Amino acid sequence: MEKLDSPKLSDVKIEDRFWSRYIKLVREKMLPYQWEVLNDRVNDAAKSHCIENFKIAAKESTGKYYGMVFQDTDVAKWLEALAYSLEGEKNGELEKEADEVIDLIGRAQQQDGYLDTYYTIQEPLGRWSNLREGHELYTAGHMIEAAAAYYQATGKDSFLKIVCRLADCICDTFGPDEGKIHGCPGHPEVELALVKLYRLTKDEKYLNMAKYFLDIRGSQSPSHFEEEQKMDGFHHIFPEFEHLGYNNIQAHKPIRKQKKADGHAVRALYLYSAMADVGYECRDESLLDACRILFDNITGAQMFITGSVGAAADGECFTCDYDLPNNYNYSETCASVALAMFSLRMFQVERDGKYMDIAERALYNTVLGGMSLNGTEFFYVNPLEVVPEQLKANRTLHHVLPSRRKWLGVACCPPNIARTLTGLGNYIYSENEDTLFVNLFIAGKCSVKLKEGTISVSVQTDYPYDGKVKITVENHEGIPFSLAVREPGWTKVEQMVSKSGKEVSVRREKGYLYTEKTVWESHAEFIFEIPLKPVLMCAHPRVASDAGKAAIVRGPLVYCLEEADNGKNLGAVVLDAGGSIEPVFQEDLLGGTTAVLADAWRVSEKGWEGKLYQPVTERLEKCRVKAVPYCMWNNRGEGEMRVWLRVRE
Repeated sequence: MEKLDSPKLSDVKIEDRFWSRYIKLVREKMLPYQWEVLNDRVNDAAKSHCIENFKIAAKESTGKYYGMVFQDTDVAKWLEALAYSLEGEKNGELEKEADEVIDLIGRAQQQDGYLDTYYTIQEPLGRWSNLREGHELYTAGHMIEAAAAYYQATGKDSFLKIVCRLADCICDTFGPDEGKIHGCPGHPEVELALVKLYRLTKDEKYLNMAKYFLDIRGSQSPSHFEEEQKMDGFHHIFPEFEHLGYNNIQAHKPIRKQKKADGHAVRALYLYSAMADVGYECRDESLLDACRILFDNITGAQMFITGSVGAAADGECFTCDYDLPNNYNYSETCASVALAMFSLRMFQVERDGKYMDIAERALYNTVLGGMSLNGTEFFYVNPLEVVPEQLKANRTLHHVLPSRRKWLGVACCPPNIARTLTGLGNYIYSENEDTLFVNLFIAGKCSVKLKEGTISVSVQTDYPYDGKVKITVENHEGIPFSLAVREPGWTKVEQMVSKSGKEVSVRREKGYLYTEKTVWESHAEFIFEIPLKPVLMCAHPRVASDAGKAAIVRGPLVYCLEEADNGKNLGAVVLDAGGSIEPVFQEDLLGGTTAVLADAWRVSEKGWEGKLYQPVTERLEKCRVKAVPYCMWNNRGEGEMRVWLRVRE
């Protein structure tokens, strides 16, 4: 079965109350702000030095390299985000800045195509000597992705030529042939980027290189990672991670034999995304089978309700099934971005709505939660429970921040959010020869090219605040087509009707409602409603952190309690399972959003003066609590926050 494609971003126009403000924020504020940060022109923000590193590598400035070994990727992801933005809406000033940066990158590139400012400046003789920690291939991957996006957005090929030279350098360096390096990157990313480059250039050596990196991972004994540590001059870049095993880089066994998500969450999900891409392109069912198993393990046993992953700070990693702590979890923003990427790829191959359910959950909650509503402050770690006083006093929680920062010492997340939001159109619709898939309920318009011609679709909805959806298809060419609408796995669409009110016959298959393939009228309307009743969700009994607790969920949005609305000591709140729970849209709340009001009790502090423990005499006082979307927390100052709350009848 041929995989589904996403329409061009230039053909997708988002006109949505919920999402448009975020996309506008990225275009008008976040991208210019990040450009200033990359040039170290923002006071009180963590130093970046990215642009300066490229100038030093190009011998246009003097000084020392500064930053993480993968610092170049901040520029690459910024360029990719900018490219997606330009494809949707032109901006001459930002495009000019991008062109100047691309020229600078080209001048920093080495004669043989090699491109990495850390090794060019800091260790010119150390190329490819530390694949586990050096991040050269990871950095190359992000450069390739950015160049592919920029070429598609602008038609300019100078950046594409730069990364083709870089990819050729990689192909000349790695592979099974004698004299080449028989190894793979410690941090996967280049694999999925090489597939993008293959699809753009049709040069099969890039696909073959991606497949080689996948096939060799975990298949060598001794591994190349072990062998390189025996080489003269080897040193650890990150000695604090020496204790982590090869499972942390998904190299503990061949990838087709990995049955549980393990190790560094971002690395894992970039790897799985590449496995889905290569599995499809090479018709390798064993890779796709592994993807199915790993996806089910993540979403069935290792994913937080907010669509985040990565339980432990040590190694930023998956741990074991049902280990889902709330106050010290890691849940890196980039991991949710990667989970959405993996989910989209699997959906395009499998056409199963369960994958888009997860993409939606990650996008609406953790990805958005990683940025502030002003677009200039960011989270790296995304907890589900925060008590600021504890974070500041307890060093075991040092990785969790009580509020977002202007920039981060490891700044992979801010530009990753930007490229995801400017590329949101990739997730909304999919298409094949005769079917238009509506995956996310986001208001806007799209021009879709089917085999026999072009149709135009518009979606009108106020989702996720209101569940009413109207899809209008303009089909003036009289093209036979089928409409496939996702039916979220957490609800059931009662019926779909036409503009005349007549019920539209649909076929349910793998989470989608399919209409018959026919020549619909030139102005066809499909109207339905997605129930959005707030629900108290509980976790699997083996999730010890959530036993006896519930989370408030409404549609794709997970809700949380904040101190700003409910006072301190949120741990004393007990939800009333049989009480009233109602959504209320509040125009003056967080720029306009739907809150959820719920009946609850609060454990009284009366009688506890001077005591720390006493026999059970729990006194409950009736109260009403307000929950807000998790993605909007920490936009009203520092305070307590909690997703999971005790619950009783």
